[in-house]
Amino acid sequence: MANIKSAKKRILVNRTKMERNKAIKSGVKTAVKKVYAAIEAKDQEAAKAALLNATSVIDKATRKGVYHKNTSARKVSRMSKAVNEMA
Repeated sequence: MANIKSAKKRILVNRTKMERNKAIKSGVKTAVKKVYAAIEAKDQEAAKAALLNATSVIDKATRKGVYHKNTSARKVSRMSKAVNEMA
């Protein structure tokens, strides 16, 4: 454990940010999983709706600095391609 007050504060702040980032990443994973589950079930309407939701969740995560913009673009692109190939 740190002895300096600023280092103690840094530990607390980093822990808070880590928990926030973990929650956001978990939400993204859940949204992505729903898209691929709809694709597996061959339900095109559900896949499109899930894709719209997942894109929104990923974009929010990117705006908050949890994901790099290229990472989020890659995720959205791969999901969109998978949904479009269903048709």
